[in-house]
Amino acid sequence: MLSHWRSLVILAAVCLPALAVEQRHGVLTGEILKLDAGAKTVVVKAADGTEHTLRFVGRTGVHGADAAAAGAGAAFHGLKEGGQVAVHYTARGAVMTADEVDNIGKDGLKSAQVTVVHLDRGAKTVAVKGESGAVETYHLTDSAARDVGKDIGGGADKTGKVTVYYSEQAGRKVAHFFKRAI
Repeated sequence: MLSHWRSLVILAAVCLPALAVEQRHGVLTGEILKLDAGAKTVVVKAADGTEHTLRFVGRTGVHGADAAAAGAGAAFHGLKEGGQVAVHYTARGAVMTADEVDNIGKDGLKSAQVTVVHLDRGAKTVAVKGESGAVETYHLTDSAARDVGKDIGGGADKTGKVTVYYSEQAGRKVAHFFKRAI
């Protein structure tokens, strides 16, 4: 009996690290190379030339694409090969799942060059100063609230010049994605 118990403990010690695959979150920007409706996947080529395959699932949200053009029930909600996107993803091991896709191409979300003045993750808002010098407040999507500042660097809430990709919903601007201005 003791030998059997010892075997189970050793087996558990060997197997548990394999089950503890770290879950990562991130944002990938690039060009859509391929959409596969059957497999519900999208291949995105990043600026560094690497290609990433991401799965679409029922909860995957798409912003800034023309859903009416593809039919509201279509898996990719109007995204097209060759389009520019920012994909908010969750990765578990080598499997990347698209949580939210922002169409940032010419037919996608609106964009503006701004300077971040104040960031409030709790309230999911960011105050920015536009080119005219006026300060505006944008509301943040959940993924934008989680990710803002990662790409634009520390101290960005004081001096960071960024491009904000946004939509207008119910008369207010909603920021979906930020990219450091170059």
